[in-house]
Amino acid sequence: MKRVFHLPPKSHGSGGITFSWQKTIGNLIATTGNCVGMDWNKDGDYLAVITDRSSIILLWDAHTLRLYEIDSGFKDALSFLSWSAVGPQLAVGSTKGNLLLYNHSTSRKVPILGKHSRKIICGCWSAENLLALGSEDKTLTVSNSDGDTLKQTSLRDLPSLTQFSEMKSDERSGMGDNTVSCVIGGKTLFLYNLQDPENPVELAFQTRYGHIVDYRWYGDGYIMIGFSQGYFVIISTHMKEIGQELFQAQDHKNNLSSVAISTSLGRCASAGDDRVRIRDLNEPSDLVSIITLEDEKSVGRVEWTEDGQLLAVATPKGSLHIFLTKLPMLGVACQTRIAYLTSLLEVTLVDPVDTSVQAKNLSVEVEPTFIGLGPEHLAVGMNNRIWFHRISESGIVPQSSEEYLGTVTSVKLNSEYAAALFEGKVMLHVLEGESTGARDEERERRLFPDKSLGNMKITCHDLTPDFLIFGTDTGSVYFFYMEDWEFSHDIKHTCGIKKIFPNLYGTRVIIFDDRAEAFVCNPLTDHMIPIPNFNARTMGAMWDQNFNDQNLFVTMTDVVVDAYYMEDAVEGPTCEHICTTKLPYDHSPLLLNGGQVFMHNQGGKLASMLLGSHSYLDSLDKLDELTVKEMQAMFNLAVKARRYKDAWILAEHMDSPERWSELAKATLTSLDIPLAIRLYREMGDVGMVMALQQIESHEDRNLLAGYASMFLEQFDLAQDLFLASSAPVAALDMRRDLLHWDSALQLAKALAPEEIPFISKEYAQQLEFTGDYVNALMHFEKGITRDPKHLDHDDACMAGIARVSLRLNDSKRGVAIATQSKNKFLKRDCAAILENMRQWQEAATLYEQAGFYDKAVAVYIRSKNLTKIGELLPYVSSPKLHLQYAKAREAEGRYRDAVEAYKTAKEWESVIRVCLDHLSDPEQAVKVVRESGSVEGAKLVANFFIKLSDYSSAIQFLVMSKCLIEAFQLAQKHGQMETYADIIGEDGATTDDYLSIAKHFENDRNSYLAGKFYLLAGNYERALKHFFRVPYNDSGENKALDLAIEAAGRAQDEKLTNQLIEFLMMEDDRTGPKDAKYLFRLYMALKQFKEAARTAVIIAREEQNAGNYRVAHDLLFGMMQQLRGNSIRVPAELEASMLLLHSYIIARMHIRRGDHLAGARLLIRVAESISRFPAHVVPILTSTVVECQRSGLKASAFGYASMLVRPEYKDQVDLKLRKKIETIVRRPDKTELEDEQTPCPYCGTQMPSMELQCQQCRNNIPYCIVTGKHMLKGDFSYCPNCDFPALFSQLQR
Repeated sequence: MKRVFHLPPKSHGSGGITFSWQKTIGNLIATTGNCVGMDWNKDGDYLAVITDRSSIILLWDAHTLRLYEIDSGFKDALSFLSWSAVGPQLAVGSTKGNLLLYNHSTSRKVPILGKHSRKIICGCWSAENLLALGSEDKTLTVSNSDGDTLKQTSLRDLPSLTQFSEMKSDERSGMGDNTVSCVIGGKTLFLYNLQDPENPVELAFQTRYGHIVDYRWYGDGYIMIGFSQGYFVIISTHMKEIGQELFQAQDHKNNLSSVAISTSLGRCASAGDDRVRIRDLNEPSDLVSIITLEDEKSVGRVEWTEDGQLLAVATPKGSLHIFLTKLPMLGVACQTRIAYLTSLLEVTLVDPVDTSVQAKNLSVEVEPTFIGLGPEHLAVGMNNRIWFHRISESGIVPQSSEEYLGTVTSVKLNSEYAAALFEGKVMLHVLEGESTGARDEERERRLFPDKSLGNMKITCHDLTPDFLIFGTDTGSVYFFYMEDWEFSHDIKHTCGIKKIFPNLYGTRVIIFDDRAEAFVCNPLTDHMIPIPNFNARTMGAMWDQNFNDQNLFVTMTDVVVDAYYMEDAVEGPTCEHICTTKLPYDHSPLLLNGGQVFMHNQGGKLASMLLGSHSYLDSLDKLDELTVKEMQAMFNLAVKARRYKDAWILAEHMDSPERWSELAKATLTSLDIPLAIRLYREMGDVGMVMALQQIESHEDRNLLAGYASMFLEQFDLAQDLFLASSAPVAALDMRRDLLHWDSALQLAKALAPEEIPFISKEYAQQLEFTGDYVNALMHFEKGITRDPKHLDHDDACMAGIARVSLRLNDSKRGVAIATQSKNKFLKRDCAAILENMRQWQEAATLYEQAGFYDKAVAVYIRSKNLTKIGELLPYVSSPKLHLQYAKAREAEGRYRDAVEAYKTAKEWESVIRVCLDHLSDPEQAVKVVRESGSVEGAKLVANFFIKLSDYSSAIQFLVMSKCLIEAFQLAQKHGQMETYADIIGEDGATTDDYLSIAKHFENDRNSYLAGKFYLLAGNYERALKHFFRVPYNDSGENKALDLAIEAAGRAQDEKLTNQLIEFLMMEDDRTGPKDAKYLFRLYMALKQFKEAARTAVIIAREEQNAGNYRVAHDLLFGMMQQLRGNSIRVPAELEASMLLLHSYIIARMHIRRGDHLAGARLLIRVAESISRFPAHVVPILTSTVVECQRSGLKASAFGYASMLVRPEYKDQVDLKLRKKIETIVRRPDKTELEDEQTPCPYCGTQMPSMELQCQQCRNNIPYCIVTGKHMLKGDFSYCPNCDFPALFSQLQR
């Protein structure tokens, strides 16, 4: 705490010092040395002082500063003095027990002699103007204001420290101060209840506390008592709690001299030793502050001013210290800056939002009672004077001062003007030093209200950049536009205006009125919106200065802050209460920014807190640490505070469709259409996005709100908004889309009468669907327009009339309309209705007219109209109807017609039965069985053939009918097993069936068939044994070996595989070794592809040596496909063989196509390895020479011609070409057409197109299967059939 000033010791002579704070006002403190009594009257206007050496009463006037002497008339010395707490009476007691009552208002003195028999030593007044006196005669008296004794009681020791208060009880009395308390002999506390004088209470305390030195009543009957040993105790006077100590503490080690309480400050103080300890009155255990007087050894009396602002501390040496314990709660905000009182003579300007701005201090000469703050100015003032200061970057500098015609209560500033409120008037004037431009003198200063406003009193005011706004006691709020220097607008209210709080630009104004009600006013529309849950104790309001929260405002009491949100929502301007936040004790809000409230306290410090609706902001960057439930609570707060961007972040973390939907609906309610579009796009709701994009550009607020309400399913509100908009027809469209036909018809009558027929038709269709046929008929009839432009509409209405008429049993009308109509679907619908009504003939006729022949025939069958059935049957596709017709024909004996009908109905068993039983046509029956695969039909045919002893055919049809056991028995019985085996094949039986067949052939020593069926049965070992017994045939086909290889492949058994390999490698005495192709097939069956590849190369080489180049090529090609399909690398030898064979084959293809150069180069590649083609050396070399000669490769032709003229080849050359070849050798032409240069696909080096290995990077390059050339990087593709590389340009050709 800050010490304001102090009086040094002996300021009043030697000894102690007595002081008394001025009551009510509290600006003065009276001090004296030796005096008996000193007291201020209730208003603080007069100070009375008495001494023990005189009977004169000294009376000092605080206003005139004059001193008066009043003679008490007593001859004895004066000993006691006290002013009345409620009246003008002054009570003065003497040393002989006399009492003087002096009425200052009338100057009347009433002496009362012998009030007490001895010296009056203490006393006090009550709130009911009763006087209690204590005397050395050990009595306590209670008198009225005239001095009449009302109560008197004897005491057992001397009284002291008499006080009045109200003692707690179960039933409250209407008396008020009903108890007199005093200290008896310094040891006990005496409580004398005036309502129960016979039962006084005397409270004793522990002896270790010492004697009672001081005590104070406070609160609801509580007493704080100080003891000489440093203890202070709190007790309650409620009878149930009397004797119980609610709190006890030893604040001082050696002694305690005084206690004091400030109810306005909520603090209590105890003085002792060299310090003063201050505690919270509500929580006494909380030590708030300690004041240590370092220059003093002990402390005497302490006392607060009534407002708790100052604390006086006296010492036994006569010094007095004054401490500032509570600064006046004086502060004001403008935009994001705050000016507030930090000491009695210092104002601090700070920007708590922009912390980079340095705080500025202003020292003032007098303690201000109000402060004003503008964008560029700071004003402080008291009484009728204001000092204006300019705010600059360097500091706050004085600018001017102004005196007004009365005591100023508040001042408001903008950048150019100041407006001061005093005694019901407002003075608006230019700030001195501000340029007025072209303004004349009349615009320099103006007093409100002027004559034009009449007799009124201004109760509140404020300044915005453009307006002076003030409220009056007559209930008007005026807007004075300073640019035009005239009133622009006024708002009339039903009662007086108490306070106003405009937002930054005055577009919204909060109004408090005399009825303790509050409103938010829109001066543009004159809307007065009540503030809900308004607290009558509210002291002020603030608008949020943050742009994102500009519609947020708060109202404040001394305890809580209520937050509200004002918005122009779908239902119109609304004010919603969003939260209540408790204020810290002794804090006063000054600024609201972004949901953060900035406050100052009595200690002159700034503090801040978040509103409850914004409390989640501190956790917004810690979402990963929060639970879903916590994020849900944060999300709800963000939505309620309309901080939709924060809610978006939370919705993303929760990833809940419900939260996204809730947020989207909230933005729609707030008419934030762009954000709603983004949200629905995030949700993937394409329909809502497109719908909102269509309405986003609407400038009509009611129209936009109407669509938003419709999307929110608030249809009645949407209708009202649509009707109030520029497009009222939207209300009709909405009701039609919602199928609210009654409402739609009502709207159509007023908005679009021409739409009534169309609405009636749609309404009738719905009524027809719900079964209300009477009303449906009425609306269908109303829907007929008879307008040639709407023929389709009228046709639909007539169709509806037809259907509804039939349902209402008006068949004649319904059938007539349906018959005349060209709409086949109407006829079908009417026919269905008639069918349900069992009017078969009419129903069938309408079906037939509509072309629904299946339905018509079905109905004719019910009516047994066979003639019509016969006529319509060719048009019927339903098998069921044909079946019914076939049965009827069969019953009549018309079997041919029955067969055809059965065929149409796909009743194959019946077809077969009729053919066999009635038509004796087995060929037809067999044909039907084969085509249809009918199992039951096959049984019928099988039985038929058994009867004819055609067992082979019977077996075949038994197998088809899945009667395998019967077929087996029949085959075994009649020696038809081979026939049965051929018929059953590989997929037609079970394992047991195959085993039975295999055993039969094993017994018949038919090794091939026995092995085959053991293979099918999965008995691979026995199958191989039988296959080995089948003689080997070197003709090229050996089915037994093929099946043996298949058996080894399926078995995947190493033992069986080795047996088969041994058998294949073994030479037969008659036929020699077995063909290697069987070994190749074995390896393929076993999926041993590497061994298969080596075997394939050997086989291909044999085929190649034999001149079977196509066979060798296909074998190698198949092997390469198998290896690639199983992700096995193709051996280089296989690839090389494949290259030569493929080059030879495509060379012939190119030659046939006339591309001799390509053919020649491919033949050169083959001729370079001519030894690989021993069967056709001469023909290949001859073709090479011929093609090289044709294509200009003369040197190559000469080289290979030279080979042909060698003795071993010369005689084999065709006679027709021999002479030409010899000529080429005799007359050599060694010119050579160079090969085309193309880049390597790996390194890009130019190389001959027919080369397949790059000399630069040494990579083997894949070749094109079309041209034989190496592949190009930019022309790369794969054949879609074989997946070999090919030049894309060649594939396209």
